[in-house]
Amino acid sequence: MIDDRVVATTASIGVAVCPHDSIDADELSRAAAIALAAAKSEGCDTCRLYAAEMAENLSARCQIGRDLARAISDDQLTLHYQPLFSIGTGHIVGFEALLRRNHPERGRIPPAEFIPIAEETGLIVAIGRWVLNCACADAARWPADCRLAVNLSAVQFRAMSLVDDVRSALEDSGLDPRRLELEVTETALLSGTERTIGQLRELHTLGLSIAMDDFGTGYPSLGYLRQFAFDRIKIDRSFVARLGSDLDSDTLVEAMVSLARCLGVETTAKGVETRRQLEALRAMGCDEARASCSVRYGR
Repeated sequence: MIDDRVVATTASIGVAVCPHDSIDADELSRAAAIALAAAKSEGCDTCRLYAAEMAENLSARCQIGRDLARAISDDQLTLHYQPLFSIGTGHIVGFEALLRRNHPERGRIPPAEFIPIAEETGLIVAIGRWVLNCACADAARWPADCRLAVNLSAVQFRAMSLVDDVRSALEDSGLDPRRLELEVTETALLSGTERTIGQLRELHTLGLSIAMDDFGTGYPSLGYLRQFAFDRIKIDRSFVARLGSDLDSDTLVEAMVSLARCLGVETTAKGVETRRQLEALRAMGCDEARASCSVRYGR
């Protein structure tokens, strides 16, 4: 209790054991630090014992971080786009930008491997700026009725340059702000709610729309809907995957769509792969679906 307020704290712990891991104090300290890094990389608030492969994994992650610093200048990054469909008409209404990386030696590196490291090192700010610039330039050449959706990282909000980066991308590309949709995860909101909400409001004044991504996956989404007037919520694919075969998933998705409708918020279901899922979403009144395929466009 601090000034009549409950402040919750968590901890990540790395453990090295003497003499199993070493009998040298410096080596033990280094091993414990490596175990701590492993604990943090697995989501924090946990404990990990040192193992030799942790050092190998850390070395590999450091190498990826060093390589990432050259990814933009060495033209290793590309953008693919996932189509967004109107469930009512079946027409494509926009595309979501997806970042891909092609390493000159390792080939295609999955986003799940390099994005977390980019966030840890802060390189995601420069990479995110590149994505905004390139995606807006691409979208400016699309039909005027197609919108662009771009994901934002929590780290981009902490860097405090996000609003200027978005404004610059729009001005340089000439893209109508009304055709740009920025997606923010609940994790980004959780990491700095008041400051993040302030930036979202400033972004809104540019004329673009804001979507809450991965709605309903682990954090108090309803509180954020009260704090900020989101234009869209995106229903996570983990709910969509079981539509038509799991009553609980059907009930939850229907509740999300109904809530959004009451708030005047559009809904997009992610990862739609079957006609059964599509028909279930149509019956519930969901507005859009994001397909699982992606296409390369432009650069």
